Amino acid sequence: MVDDGSSDRTAAIARNAGAHVVVHEANKGKGAALKTGFKAAADLGADIIVTMDSDGQHNPADIPRLIAPIIDGYAEMVNGSRYLSHNDKNTPVYRRVGQTILDTATNMNSGLKITDSQSGFRAFAASTKDIFRFNAQGMAIESEMLADAGRFGLKIKEVEIGVRYDVDCSTISPVKHGLGVLVMVLKDVEFKRPLYFFTAPGIVLDAGGLIMGVMFLHNFTLGTGLYFGPTVLMVLLIIVGTFMTLTGILLHSVSAVARKTDVV
Repeated sequence: MVDDGSSDRTAAIARNAGAHVVVHEANKGKGAALKTGFKAAADLGADIIVTMDSDGQHNPADIPRLIAPIIDGYAEMVNGSRYLSHNDKNTPVYRRVGQTILDTATNMNSGLKITDSQSGFRAFAASTKDIFRFNAQGMAIESEMLADAGRFGLKIKEVEIGVRYDVDCSTISPVKHGLGVLVMVLKDVEFKRPLYFFTAPGIVLDAGGLIMGVMFLHNFTLGTGLYFGPTVLMVLLIIVGTFMTLTGILLHSVSAVARKTDVV
């Protein structure tokens, strides 16, 4: 267990219960806590590392189901999902809407098809510990780890888990949490998948500008005059679209070089 700078008796109670506790004297964030926990587990000779939220939402009885795919050799990472069978009735509607947005953005960034990207209940083969960046300091770490797992091509499986919402002790509002995660994912996409983030929208803008241009040219040949507003909009779409398209291609080349450098 990692005590990330708590001000209560968490560490003492956990030790009395028999847990191996690593303490951060000051709060460093969830990413740093996970990094410390992964290293400590590996140093203790663990073959499998399990993460779960500390607010009581997860049921430890689900751990055998979570680690089974790793033991059987089917997976290197297992994600506990509340929505695998699409039958979770306890999730509030506002949470599910936000979750869907975050799942879509995370999957686009990671190249995976995960049904519960924000789950903190996961299992990892200890051999995967060095592939994760652990840079995100807040709840965005869940999406960051999936992006890293997708980038390294880990074998990932999801298993169904249950969750309780009557014990949610988070001090962060769901809206703030969701926006923070989304911003982190979009920043990741901006560098790692610039063709999606810049080039694709740029092509759409270019296409819109060119279509308007063809229409204007057609009307002009028929003797219809050109209007200032639509003409400026056409030129603006083409300029912005071309800029975004070229920016995406350039960033794609830069990120490809960076990935090769990381491998070397």
